[in-house]
Amino acid sequence: MKKYLAEMFGTFVLVFIGCGTVVFSGATVGHLGIAFAFGLAVVAMAYAIGPVSGAHVNPAVTLGVWGAGRMSTKDAIGYIIFQFIGAILGAAVLLWIASNRLRGFDPAVEGLGQNGWGPGYGMSYGLVAALLFEFIATYIFVKVILKATESPIEVAGLVIGLTLVVIHILGLQITGVSVNPARSFGPALFVGGQAMSQVWLFLLVPAVAGLLAGLCSRFCPCCKK
Repeated sequence: MKKYLAEMFGTFVLVFIGCGTVVFSGATVGHLGIAFAFGLAVVAMAYAIGPVSGAHVNPAVTLGVWGAGRMSTKDAIGYIIFQFIGAILGAAVLLWIASNRLRGFDPAVEGLGQNGWGPGYGMSYGLVAALLFEFIATYIFVKVILKATESPIEVAGLVIGLTLVVIHILGLQITGVSVNPARSFGPALFVGGQAMSQVWLFLLVPAVAGLLAGLCSRFCPCCKK
């Protein structure tokens, strides 16, 4: 349970800081600031809860670690459940804070840092672009994590966080960057509408990419040492 609660807290922090930067400071800090907010949140959690749970804070990462044979099925299920709980709590707190703005706040109009694609989102990229980006970006992200954590090196958390930064720099205008089903589901749940109708992609594609990255690390000869 200690590991599961750590994952819940870590995913809460990721959504609270990353999506919170989009909601409260996005217009000020721009895309680069948002990218660093997500990446540095992961760095912080790597050192804060890494010794407890490994700081997955992402179901795609958990599936990758499970696919690589590094964790039990029971723990993988527990991690994923509590990651989603953490993401929902993080989005709920963001909504509560935003809703206390004196001139009001409409999440359906102003958003909660949710992911998406198509007309009216980012630079209006289509479904195929969104699918390809999320698959490739998640695969790269999980592969970096699996390689960086093969041995206990002190800079692993920094490497992982900076990888997430560059992925956000690349993809914010395509999908807002998910590479994390829980991070996508939390905000979409409260925004509703188009966000919920499109969340299937951000649940499915990163999960498949993360799992494939783990299986390749385990079984593909070219991915082994």
